[in-house]
Amino acid sequence: MRKSLILTLCLVSVLLTSCSPRDYLTRRLAADLINTSDTFKTPQQFVLQTGVISNKDYVAPEYLVLQHHGWISATTAPCSPGLIPPPCWDVLLTPAGVDTVRALIPADAVSRPALNIPVAKRELVAVTGISKQGNQADVDFSWRWIPLNEIGAALYSRDLQYNSTVGFRDYDDGWRVVAAHSAPRTGQALDEALKTAEPAQ
Repeated sequence: MRKSLILTLCLVSVLLTSCSPRDYLTRRLAADLINTSDTFKTPQQFVLQTGVISNKDYVAPEYLVLQHHGWISATTAPCSPGLIPPPCWDVLLTPAGVDTVRALIPADAVSRPALNIPVAKRELVAVTGISKQGNQADVDFSWRWIPLNEIGAALYSRDLQYNSTVGFRDYDDGWRVVAAHSAPRTGQALDEALKTAEPAQ
């Protein structure tokens, strides 16, 4: 009796140690894998083009927001070859724009015509569903932008949520988010899922 009990305990302990937490795709594991992926953690950059730009760029919603806040101003300018349709605009940072942008970018970047400004980061709201088929799964999740600064708050609303679906694959060491280079074989990669996100209803 005692030998069978010891044998049973040994067998149970071997079976329990062969399973890792990543062997079972739960909502919590999916959320952890999405949150820790480099793609999800990469901040959103806004490229502010100063100097002569096309009318199409100047009337884009982002530029209209920056104008409304008094961070940029522009005067009409002759179009360079390749900038269409006319009219073109010479965009400058206003003194308020210089003060706002200066703290957000490296000091040597202020004089460049294209300013890469980090404006927002993603926040996972919830994993809303998991559909598994064999060693592959589609994970539905909702997320939102969290502004990092004044410009981010002007361009991205915290209140707007997005829905995305990303592919997962079960490997020998557990579940992983589908990487962009392996997406054609499996579900949608995370970078594509974030690009094609739809506003939540």
